[in-house]
Amino acid sequence: MKEIRIVAIMISDRIKEAGRTQMILSKYAHIIKSRLGFHEVSEYKCSRVGMIILQLAGNPEEWDKMENELKNIGGIEIKHICFNC
Repeated sequence: MKEIRIVAIMISDRIKEAGRTQMILSKYAHIIKSRLGFHEVSEYKCSRVGMIILQLAGNPEEWDKMENELKNIGGIEIKHICFNC
């Protein structure tokens, strides 16, 4: 049975943690099938809080490794949903 994992990453301070987060996501780019990122932007403000949604593919062991590396970054919260097809 094939597993599909969706990962939601909440970054509490994009300005501080974006570099480390991007470095890890680039390291695991080969398992990221889809990526969506967003944060609040207005004429007067660009939010420091950001959200990244990932659809993962490939080896589930690498999914766990990526999530563990991301969890070591302060100010990051991760949730995931698994589907079995």
